[in-house]
Amino acid sequence: MEKHLSDDDKKEVYTEFKDMVNMSASVLKKWLDTDESKKVGYDSGDGESVGHKSGEKIIKILEKKKSELTEGDYKHMQKVVGYIKRHTAQKPSGDVSDTNWNYSLKNWGYDDSKK
Repeated sequence: MEKHLSDDDKKEVYTEFKDMVNMSASVLKKWLDTDESKKVGYDSGDGESVGHKSGEKIIKILEKKKSELTEGDYKHMQKVVGYIKRHTAQKPSGDVSDTNWNYSLKNWGYDDSKK
């Protein structure tokens, strides 16, 4: 049986997600259409990376009102927050603008140049 998030957990997840995902739905949509976006990440088995699929889910979440968010949305938001935290902790030195590290984070809704 899957554990449901409490209202407090949802509040925390929502706040962290809003703090960490710093790309708008329209900017993220444009990014996901780029070759750079499509060339990074682990293939989920159907030719599309896990991060790219995540970006598509993030767009749907960003386009919803808070009251419309589902349990599944909150679970994905939790996953996004965890990914961004882990990935930003591994930031390489130097200019990261044209790196797979940066491209991957953008697929998850985080633009390092906007922090």
